[in-house]
Amino acid sequence: MRRVVITGAGSINALGHSVAETCEAMKTGICGIGPLEIRDVERLSVQIGAQVKGYDQEKHFNRQQIALFDRFTQFAILAAREALAQSGLEFRGELADRSGVVLGTSGGGLTTQDENYRVVYEEGKNRVHPFVVPKLMNNAAASHVSMTWNLRGPSFTVATACASSNHAMGLAFQMIRSGMADTMVTGGSESMLCFGGVKAWEGLRVMSKDACRPFSATRNGMVQGEGAGVYVFEEYEQARKRGATILAEVAGFAMSSDASDIVMPSKQGAARAISSALKDARLSPADVGYINAHGTGTAANDKTECAAVADVFGAHADGLMISSTKSMHGHAIGGTGAIELLACLMALREGIIAPTIGYEELDPECALDVVPNEAREASVDVALSNAFAFGGLNAVIALRRV
Repeated sequence: MRRVVITGAGSINALGHSVAETCEAMKTGICGIGPLEIRDVERLSVQIGAQVKGYDQEKHFNRQQIALFDRFTQFAILAAREALAQSGLEFRGELADRSGVVLGTSGGGLTTQDENYRVVYEEGKNRVHPFVVPKLMNNAAASHVSMTWNLRGPSFTVATACASSNHAMGLAFQMIRSGMADTMVTGGSESMLCFGGVKAWEGLRVMSKDACRPFSATRNGMVQGEGAGVYVFEEYEQARKRGATILAEVAGFAMSSDASDIVMPSKQGAARAISSALKDARLSPADVGYINAHGTGTAANDKTECAAVADVFGAHADGLMISSTKSMHGHAIGGTGAIELLACLMALREGIIAPTIGYEELDPECALDVVPNEAREASVDVALSNAFAFGGLNAVIALRRV
């Protein structure tokens, strides 16, 4: 089978407008969660989130583009721009034909949808902008990335709630490994921090009103975030021959379905995804040094994930570092796995483990090394990124240091 490597990374999220800014914030344990700055925030019972602050769309896009690009599309394009600049690739001829895009999102153009529902139902207007449909559709980001960089191979969007990015990146990996493509631009993007988006999540009663504290006994729910993470996945020999800088190897990927409940996670489903990813990568549990956990800060997710890790890793679980960076950048839903992959790259390349901030008190059901509150230096050869979504849809990616 062909090997797959990462040769470019880009991101914009609540911790920073680039990979460098994001990783620096992770190293120092900065929290990107704060008061929401959105219309009608006073009508919400949850008034915090991990917003991308200091962002001016007019600095990045012209008027015509802004009319066509929802915020989630803008984030995807900016992250792709950074990733592709780092990769050094230009797509012409056969390379363009054998390169594609697969991105994850859950809400897609939810901000556009929310704005236009308001215009029609609240303000009573009978017309909306002609670009509303192409602006809000879930495949908008993937389509615009493919058009911007002339990527003429497989291009599509994956929507599997909180696992969307991991599913997208896993499929990109499989397409290159199988020979369907040589290069894939992949990751995910989300921007659901609008009145309708937050109000809908309030109804689930899984949201914290003050902070995200994964694995801590004092946790009281998740906090929504927004942003994008985009990567260039490339066939190893192609990358080696052109002298590309290789950030890490994508060693394995697996998916599973709990097939049990629409919102309550299953230990068995999560454990199957983790163990299957290790098998796909031809790794043993003892090879893994770090896991970026799904770690939402909800009681159900945290204890289920810890139980799954304990089942798969056995005695090795006690020496395994597992942290949730959602405590810093929030839960960016369909884009979150792509942002979190940066913590895995940081662990492999720099030997720095991102912390779980906000940790206050041990929960006996989460008695693992969750790297509480402060980053740690450690040599890591293999890292896993977990994503366990509503609907019982699980996706785990294994990365190896090169």
